[in-house]
Amino acid sequence: MLPESHVQEHFANMEVQRQAARLGMWAFLGTEVLLFAGLFAAYAEYRSLFHETFVLSSRHLDAIMATVETAVLITGSFAVVMAHHYARSSRSGMTCLSLLVAVGTGLAFLALHGIEYVHHFEEGALPGKYYHFPEIQTAGASMFFSLYFLMTGLHSLHVIAGAGVLAWLAWRASSGEFSRGNYNAVEMGGLYWHLVDVIWIFLFPLLYLI
Repeated sequence: MLPESHVQEHFANMEVQRQAARLGMWAFLGTEVLLFAGLFAAYAEYRSLFHETFVLSSRHLDAIMATVETAVLITGSFAVVMAHHYARSSRSGMTCLSLLVAVGTGLAFLALHGIEYVHHFEEGALPGKYYHFPEIQTAGASMFFSLYFLMTGLHSLHVIAGAGVLAWLAWRASSGEFSRGNYNAVEMGGLYWHLVDVIWIFLFPLLYLI
């Protein structure tokens, strides 16, 4: 029988607390999915209105860079899975290391995506009235890049938030806080990070490949 450590007074035991946390996290993740689902629907609608322009604009994006970014994020998700495994095995050092690796992949993703943004800023492929990219001047181009910056920018904010959560968990893991009886926080942080990955898995083909 595992010791019931870190159980809040309004829960009967650790398992009840863990299930409540999971329910709360999944409800929160559901609202995040709804947020991005609205953006996906808007993208689909405008793509149907300006199909040729959206195809041309999509081809202008750097699919190779985006592929590397995808690989980086998937690596981060693997590191988070390992952190969860090590936390359940009471291996604090490896839990901390795995979480820091995941944080590193998040920062690497942001750096690579920042390079993309700088390139678009320099050539004038900007959202809305700031659009002045000479190579694509057909109707709907500014709308494509408005949606591109909105969707990828919002996703990047989620990456920043996720990396911050994982860094906080790594700090807690470094003090040996997590064990077989207390790994709930690592699991919840991992679920959020996996959501960040899943959203990008949809954004990547939608913006860069289709």
